[in-house]
Amino acid sequence: MSDDVRWMGEAIAEAQNAFVRGEVPVGAVVVVGGRVIGRGRNRSVETGYPFEHAEIVALWDAVRNVGSRALAQAVLYCTVEPCTMCVGAALLARLPRIVFGAREPKTGACESVFHIPAESALDHRMVVIGGVEEQRCVELMQRFFRERRTE
Repeated sequence: MSDDVRWMGEAIAEAQNAFVRGEVPVGAVVVVGGRVIGRGRNRSVETGYPFEHAEIVALWDAVRNVGSRALAQAVLYCTVEPCTMCVGAALLARLPRIVFGAREPKTGACESVFHIPAESALDHRMVVIGGVEEQRCVELMQRFFRERRTE
């Protein structure tokens, strides 16, 4: 099993945690040196704050746990392609890499709608790997919305 698959499994566990709490099932983990330093799940419904995306929650958790300097060596794993807000946060934190599962054709800011990490006008770029454990991530999202429609 590759490291990317291993850590995406951790992000999927966070997404499942969001699912059981009635949140859109997106999860994220921040990893440095083979260790999870930050975890997050969508919490917008729970908190009432629209910015409580899994990636933002995981980045804040990482900063609280080890400090912001560590993020320059960190990888952000998220179950769904990050939006512009979350990519912006990762850029500002100087993360070198983002790995995501499912593509997001409506708001994805890594490759689906926008290609922000590759923007030449920016002073920092990130490597982006998409589609890791994509089927598992897609199925979780589909199950969530299918159940919501039948309620």
